[in-house]
Amino acid sequence: MSYRTIPGTSVKYALIGFDKDGKERTDDAVGGRFSERLIEQAHADKPTDIFLFSHGWKGDVGAAVDQYDRWIGAMLKLEADRAAMGADFSPLFIGLHWPSLPWGEEKLPAAADFAAGAAPDLADAVAAPEFEELYQYTVEHFGDGPQVREALRVIFDAQKDDPGALEVPAEALAGYQQLADAIGFSSGGGADAPPDAEGAPLDPDEAVRADRAASSTASFAGGGGFFKGILGGLRQLSFWKMKKRARTVGEGGMHQFVAAVQGVSDAQVHLMGHSFGCIVMSSIAHGPNGQSVLKRPIDSAALVQGAFSLWSYGDHVHDSKQPGYFHRILKDRRVAGAIVTTQSVHDTAVGTYYPAAVGLVGEAVFADELPKFGAVGAFGIQGTTIAESVPMLDQQATYGFKSGRVYNVESSNFIKKMDGASGAHSDIDGPEVAHMLWQAAQTSGRAQRV
Repeated sequence: MSYRTIPGTSVKYALIGFDKDGKERTDDAVGGRFSERLIEQAHADKPTDIFLFSHGWKGDVGAAVDQYDRWIGAMLKLEADRAAMGADFSPLFIGLHWPSLPWGEEKLPAAADFAAGAAPDLADAVAAPEFEELYQYTVEHFGDGPQVREALRVIFDAQKDDPGALEVPAEALAGYQQLADAIGFSSGGGADAPPDAEGAPLDPDEAVRADRAASSTASFAGGGGFFKGILGGLRQLSFWKMKKRARTVGEGGMHQFVAAVQGVSDAQVHLMGHSFGCIVMSSIAHGPNGQSVLKRPIDSAALVQGAFSLWSYGDHVHDSKQPGYFHRILKDRRVAGAIVTTQSVHDTAVGTYYPAAVGLVGEAVFADELPKFGAVGAFGIQGTTIAESVPMLDQQATYGFKSGRVYNVESSNFIKKMDGASGAHSDIDGPEVAHMLWQAAQTSGRAQRV
């Protein structure tokens, strides 16, 4: 895409864009594949450290830029942490944009224009033209094609005929199955499955019942409050689609990009993801289906309020002996330094809406138990003996992170600023979070320069 200067500073970061199919976008002001320019820059400028950032669910272009401005900007303010990286510290910051906001603004702006748009407010609309406009948005979201259009028309007609339905009629259930087949929906694989397959099978009737049990699962799992009643099942399909897209981008284009960078530079590579962006970052280290290994291990990874399974990295899942999908990251030590995660009781997106979207219904969790379906942002990485829980510290404190370890950082004292139904899910740009990121970046063997 292009470079972006953080407001109020002279610091720039690069922004790489991917499309809905996980392919790098070329329809921008710079032209061509911007990643190729960054590979050349890494070779010529010889940065000591490359920081890769990924936003999460519901991030259009404007939201991604705003997050990176705040996240990187918070890190830059901590001068003592920057100095601790060494006298020769020369960073390259790179933000990743992938279309993760259903019905969001995905037009690539000019380099100086990062204004975000938004889909129209269609909540509860059942009359033309609003309802028809929602149908068209939904067709585009799931990928325009005869099967998709036909299936969605059946589902939308059923909603229009009975907006207050308490169960999904037979013809709409058939429409859901047709839509699921058309987009390759593959959930119901269990907690050990890839991030886009773990969870309950598609059940539109259960989605309707879940609507009555929870105020708005849509606030996390589906792009708006207009997915109600018979349309409720579209939330789970959209949730699955975005998790699949996150893995596709990470295991595909971004894994290849990091491999290419490592081929021309010996810079340390640090991964930093938020929400579904933690799937992107884990997939970079993991490689396609875990089979492709980078030239060198990643140097550190920070997974902030991660919206993926707490068992993903484990050598066992829940009450079985089956390993998690990303278990090779720990088994093969594909991250040389520390892996840090954050948890906050104030994050209702991962604490309440995530398990509802994955399992469709809430799961009873007792104080001494861990759930089958739960997010890293609520429970940390589980199922491994190398993970330990620590509290988030203030920006002057020292964590003592060690390489090759996993740290689940209880952050409720600092990640607590509420913002709508998702709670504190996006409160990730405070100095305490930034300090934790710097401390993790200093843990790989090659990071000890001072």
